[in-house]
Amino acid sequence: MLLILPELQGLLPVITMQSTGKSLKEALLCAQSEDRLTVGVYESAKIMTDDLDSVSFCVLAMDGEFQCDIALQIHFTLIQSFCFDNDISIVRVSDMQRLAEIVGDKVEPLEDAHCVLITNPADGSWEDPALQKLHLFCEESRSLNDWVPEISLPER
Repeated sequence: MLLILPELQGLLPVITMQSTGKSLKEALLCAQSEDRLTVGVYESAKIMTDDLDSVSFCVLAMDGEFQCDIALQIHFTLIQSFCFDNDISIVRVSDMQRLAEIVGDKVEPLEDAHCVLITNPADGSWEDPALQKLHLFCEESRSLNDWVPEISLPER
């Protein structure tokens, strides 16, 4: 049995969230270096429709535009439902600009980083520790009825 000092209990979620944010960044950069990222709501929906088995992980990013854009909210709802129905781990980040910085091209900024998919490699022979940690985080979150947990991305 693990005993936690009362003064440290409030810090544990912060520590976990920071390491989870770091894992998300690592998984995104790894997938990007291996050309396994799909960025954009429409591009992601197309991949999910055409090649569902290739999708491993989904990141939804919200920003100020999300609150005002009904079409984007509908797309998010459909993507979330699709992920739930097909056992695809899904998380939410609140800083789309930071996500765009991580997955974007240094030359040209991304216009739509509201949805990012990480796909499996074609040969299927890989283990990404950061992605495994994220899958475990999502599984634990679902057991606590947090179906789309929010992760804070680390600063530069």
